[in-house]
Amino acid sequence: MSDHQHDDQCGCGEDHEEAVFVVTDENGQEHEMVVVYTFESEEQLYAVMLDRNEPEADGMIVRVVEQNGDAFLEPIEDDEEWERVSAIYEELAEQANNA
Repeated sequence: MSDHQHDDQCGCGEDHEEAVFVVTDENGQEHEMVVVYTFESEEQLYAVMLDRNEPEADGMIVRVVEQNGDAFLEPIEDDEEWERVSAIYEELAEQANNA
């Protein structure tokens, strides 16, 4: 499993300008979301996103799909995939909290 938290001190050499994604919730409200963490499972990349203006609110996990060199974010709609991915995220979060 591969994971990387980007910030100004991570030393990876990538530009860390914050990319903002506007997501509309089920009530029609728009939220500015930022990717705070990525991880891989079964050769698929996933991104954990938090609300830029409410970082303490619940975040979301989305699938990152690459097509023709571009990356797209897709919701996870398969229950089995969601169970697997959310369990991995919970384990990663627990490890981070215990560090």
